[in-house]
Amino acid sequence: CAQHEMSPIYCHSTFSCDNNVLFMEILEREAAKLGLHALLHEKPFAGINGSGKHNNWSVGTDTGMNLFYPGKTDPARELFVTGIACLAYGLCQHNEVVRCSVAHAGNDHRLGAQEAPPAIISLYPGTGFEEHVDAIVAGGPILGYRAEKSTADPKAAAAMPAVCGVEDRNRTAPFPFCGNRFEFRAVGSSQNCSFPIAVCNTIMASGMAVLSDLIEGGTSKRDAVAQMFKENRHVIFTGNGYSAEWPEEAKKRGLPNLSTTPLAIATFNSEKSKKLFQSMGVFTAEEVDAKVEIMFENYNTTLSIEVSTLIDMVETGILPACAKDFAKFASLPALAGDREATYTGIKTETDKLNEMFASRPGEACAEAKYLCDVIKPQMLAIRKLVDKAESLLEDGLYPYPTYDQLIYSHHS
Repeated sequence: CAQHEMSPIYCHSTFSCDNNVLFMEILEREAAKLGLHALLHEKPFAGINGSGKHNNWSVGTDTGMNLFYPGKTDPARELFVTGIACLAYGLCQHNEVVRCSVAHAGNDHRLGAQEAPPAIISLYPGTGFEEHVDAIVAGGPILGYRAEKSTADPKAAAAMPAVCGVEDRNRTAPFPFCGNRFEFRAVGSSQNCSFPIAVCNTIMASGMAVLSDLIEGGTSKRDAVAQMFKENRHVIFTGNGYSAEWPEEAKKRGLPNLSTTPLAIATFNSEKSKKLFQSMGVFTAEEVDAKVEIMFENYNTTLSIEVSTLIDMVETGILPACAKDFAKFASLPALAGDREATYTGIKTETDKLNEMFASRPGEACAEAKYLCDVIKPQMLAIRKLVDKAESLLEDGLYPYPTYDQLIYSHHS
């Protein structure tokens, strides 16, 4: 078992998103030729790191200027700082929309699970740039930030110092700076990247619109940039996004922690979100409402399929295997150990899941919350008992491939 990464050639976002979808199709097709199946699910195996996508994204002008490249001239450096001010505004003021762009059933297994960024959306421009932001807010000029690469001492006489980036690349952050772009690290592996990218472009455009209004209203560029940084300073976080303290700190800052997909989707068609998409010419209010319906339907359908599959696997595979195994101890029940309690527990909890699933609400939002908060914990309760049964069943009776067979079979 190993981790593999595919890095496509950097290009226009529309083409890049298409290339990514094409790669996913080719991956599945080629895997099938080898008798394999490409698992694009975010978390196919509990206890083993899942998969995700990192959207490396920048914004450029039609003259070739990259807003997220620090530059070597004063105009380029001013553009860089100004661009990040617009991004900070977008991420802060439309935080829920950004979170919603990566919200779906599979990604709930990853976000905040110590292998992916937290569900709290924050901006990481680097500690050096954070200091420059504070200096601007305090009255300093836009210029002054020096993007200089450093080297890391390998502490070995036989190795040369390693060249580092302009800023540390914080892998616990959902939106870190990467030298000439920002990296949206929370996108799910099964997702089409076009929706997250569209949202990034939209919130960036909203920040640009606000900056433009301020300058056209008579505010100097320095003061406009300083105002935007000051009002949205709390979205900038350069600490450890995996720490237990960060959710509490984020709460104090007023940043939302939409830890599940139903919580995130419910915010997408707020009046503020509708105003954003309408003002930027992206969606109408009706299209935003329709998008919410689609996202809820997708989530509910996915969870319903998972519930039905789990029940089917237990009733047609696990329970018959448990019955065969337990029958072998009829003459020596003292050797059965925890088998009776475990096997009957699977049956009891599965019956309970059946009843709970049949009682789910009909309204989409209510159903999503019910599936997330009530049904998923019950599914995990069954999973825990089945995992225990796997360790008790006689070798060869377990009806599905074990972890050993799935992950390590190629070693034999």
